[in-house]
Amino acid sequence: MNLSKNFTLEEMTATSSHLPNVPSEEEIANLTELVQHVLQPLRDKFNKPIHVNSGYRSQAVNKDVGGALNPISQHCKGEAADLNTDDNATLFHLIRFFFDYDQLIWEGGNEKQPLWVHVSYKTIGNRKQALKMVIMDRKKMYIEP
Repeated sequence: MNLSKNFTLEEMTATSSHLPNVPSEEEIANLTELVQHVLQPLRDKFNKPIHVNSGYRSQAVNKDVGGALNPISQHCKGEAADLNTDDNATLFHLIRFFFDYDQLIWEGGNEKQPLWVHVSYKTIGNRKQALKMVIMDRKKMYIEP
């Protein structure tokens, strides 16, 4: 099922986990909003393919992959995606400065490139919270970029 010109429901729900990962109608609606308001316009502006590492996750899949549990991950609501391309830094900056989003995270990597970019979008109440995940004393920490 196509959610936009370049993104399908299948890629937004793909998982390497062998657990069930089937979104509800509400979660599909949230995924559609994320794709139509952020991912497809981003793809059009970036003008290069964008790989979705992780979109929707059932609670079982989220737990299996070590996702946020409290509060529940936005991936479980169909509101988030982890993205990867040949230039993740540009992806991060395009989202940060040109799009509405709830949360944007520079995930791992180094000062020049994140390993991937996490972005979430809500239909109401986006916080425009930009963060950078760093490792300090072997713990994940989230700081302002």
